[in-house]
Amino acid sequence: MMEQELTLDSVQLNFEYSLDDVLTFRFSGRLDTQAVAVLWEKAMNEVGRDSFTSVVIDAGKLNYCNGSGAALIIAIKNKTQALGKKFELINPTENIQTLTGIMDFRPAPTIKSRRYMVINFVISTGRQVGDIFRDIVSQISFIGEFTAAIVYMVKNPRKMRWKDVFATAESAGANALGIIMMLGFLLGLILAFQSAIPLRRFGAQIYVADLVAISVIRELGPLITAIILAGRSSSAFAAEIGTMKINEEIDALTTMGLDPVRFLTVSKVLAAMTITPLLTIFANIFALIGCGVVMLSLGFPMVTYILRVQASVSVGDLFGGLFKSLVFGLLVAAVGCLRGLQTQSGASAVGQSATRAVVSSIILIVLADGIFAVLFYYLGI
Repeated sequence: MMEQELTLDSVQLNFEYSLDDVLTFRFSGRLDTQAVAVLWEKAMNEVGRDSFTSVVIDAGKLNYCNGSGAALIIAIKNKTQALGKKFELINPTENIQTLTGIMDFRPAPTIKSRRYMVINFVISTGRQVGDIFRDIVSQISFIGEFTAAIVYMVKNPRKMRWKDVFATAESAGANALGIIMMLGFLLGLILAFQSAIPLRRFGAQIYVADLVAISVIRELGPLITAIILAGRSSSAFAAEIGTMKINEEIDALTTMGLDPVRFLTVSKVLAAMTITPLLTIFANIFALIGCGVVMLSLGFPMVTYILRVQASVSVGDLFGGLFKSLVFGLLVAAVGCLRGLQTQSGASAVGQSATRAVVSSIILIVLADGIFAVLFYYLGI
């Protein structure tokens, strides 16, 4: 048997190596934080040696052991078992048993990574599908409530809050006119320059006017206007109603016998449906102005440009785009109000509702635009 001794002010540690390949730690004295700081590295190095098959800790002569001492014992045990060796704690006091029992926890059995990823993917997919179905149900319910509110307001127009309609039209429409005109002008300018490059190869730059006019009036004018309103107005509607929901003002309206859908959403939707076609007209006009600037720079007179626009664009194209913008305005306002009414409690709830309103509005706008494209194709419009 070979024995080594390490003595500190408060604790004494003996290392014993028996003939049957057993390493024995014999602690005596106080195993406190200062002693553990000195003994930790030495004890770990001894455990890491390959000259024995088991480790024994004899704590019979310890008269004090705190959490640091228990942590050293647990560390020796974990390293010993990790090396595939046997471990045994003998003669522990009740205090040592309690501390090591509290601190010694076994990690939960790990699942194989591939299986865990599959299970996690299935669970997350199921939750997302469930959330989508619940959202669809809430949207259908909101459509029913909103339709009933519209029918009620048509029968009772005097109960419509016209001041709110005009205020919403001003904030969502008149205040957005500047950015609509700027983006419309830049859109026509960019489209004209981009389309002039490939058409120049065939000597057909005159048809830039046709291309830009048709694409803007039929498609891009209503689409850009609706996306801008989704970023400005839909999020504003969601934030306004969401703040009222958190402040329990919606509950107060219900308590007073007022329908929140009828009281809050109808005026906003009516204002959005009114201003969206008007904003689309301004977007179309300034897009055509931007295209006209490019045509002048390419050497074409303004009269030629105007004639090409008149020849390429029909009244059906104009009203088809305005009808699309009318539907887009309905979607933007309704989704913003719905997300506001769905606001949960919490500090970030209003921001989440505004974000959901913008994302949902843009998705529905694109879906509706795709449906219009298919309908117009088969109807020959």
